[in-house]
Amino acid sequence: MNLKKSLLIIVLVLLVDQISKVYVKTNFVLGESIDVFTWFKILFIENEGAAWGTKLSDLLPISESAGKLVLTIFRLFAIFGIGYWLWDNIKKQSPRTLVLAVSLIFAGALGNIIDSVFYGMIFDESSNQVATLFSSEPYGKLFYGKVVDMLYFPLVDTSWPDWVPSLGGKSFRFFEPVFNIADTAISTGVGILIVFNKKAFPKPEKQTEG
Repeated sequence: MNLKKSLLIIVLVLLVDQISKVYVKTNFVLGESIDVFTWFKILFIENEGAAWGTKLSDLLPISESAGKLVLTIFRLFAIFGIGYWLWDNIKKQSPRTLVLAVSLIFAGALGNIIDSVFYGMIFDESSNQVATLFSSEPYGKLFYGKVVDMLYFPLVDTSWPDWVPSLGGKSFRFFEPVFNIADTAISTGVGILIVFNKKAFPKPEKQTEG
């Protein structure tokens, strides 16, 4: 896969990701949801931390503000690393499967970084109101934005049977996490690397002695 095709994938993912996030931010109140199907909802939440909403302040003796800054800076370093990996693979004419996967991972990571870096500067609060784009009273500042999530698939929404020890009567929901298009791109890229590992990382052919 050449550079133009890789860039096309990245741009398309970023456009869909950012358009969907801006739409949800400017049309939904935080926590609001609509049912698309019984097993698929648009549910607006904001993620201040890493995967599954984990915060560095929950793991390290630092403030939430410091943890958010460290996480955003780490993401910026990571995106440069992934970008170099992608460029190097294209330069070396690596297998199409590998370039496709890394392009998706790069696009997804960049999509979430845009939220983390800029959203705090351009949106106001979404709690109890619909946010305004390019607000004169933004909710944060550079590097302190919150990642917008909205895709929710409660494929199973029920309760544990009463006879199950310690869990009986409690709610059971699958799939619980709420995510976005950028997360989907990252997961798809990682999935391609796992499922098509041999195509992405082919072993060099052994030269036969003549």
